[in-house]
Amino acid sequence: MSNRVLRRTQACAIVPAIAFALMGFGVAAPTAAAQADSCDPAYPTVCIPSGPDLDCGEISERGFRVESPDPHRFDADNDGVGCES
Repeated sequence: MSNRVLRRTQACAIVPAIAFALMGFGVAAPTAAAQADSCDPAYPTVCIPSGPDLDCGEISERGFRVESPDPHRFDADNDGVGCES
């Protein structure tokens, strides 16, 4: 009988921990997906939001990959690298 009590106690400790861990994944996944949906695909290595025009001085990223089209015109010399200077 003591083995049953021990097992039940262990299960009672493990189940809430697993549930808590899964809740964390459930919260984080939609946030990451929502962020990815708002990132402009022309800048695949950084998350630059689609929307109003931005200049290099308005973002912190430097030297990131730029693909066509370049809606924010971060790649002034058309070499595929944005905000180099």
